[in-house]
Amino acid sequence: MEKLKARLAQLASQCQTITYGDLARELALPTPAIQTLSAMLEALMEQDAAAGRPFLAAVLEGRLGDGLPSLGFFEKAAELDAVATSEPAAFVAEQRALLQQLYTKVD
Repeated sequence: MEKLKARLAQLASQCQTITYGDLARELALPTPAIQTLSAMLEALMEQDAAAGRPFLAAVLEGRLGDGLPSLGFFEKAAELDAVATSEPAAFVAEQRALLQQLYTKVD
């Protein structure tokens, strides 16, 4: 889990995103890799919500090419009562901006 958190924080600090498949390959997750990654991301979202932090999982991109995380991200955020808008793109943009502020190192 620490490797996942570190990689997502790095991406957040650089205003970058990554696809689920690319992240699963980078982390060399066991098969079924996407399901394993999804379970890890859901657990991480629970930790983020409990700590009052923005969701690190917001830096993920689904394969639909719209730049947004997969539907599971939004379902989990709703389950955690964390969605403040009905606009998915606005919610993700807000989360990514908060992540960048949180994880960008000040020199």
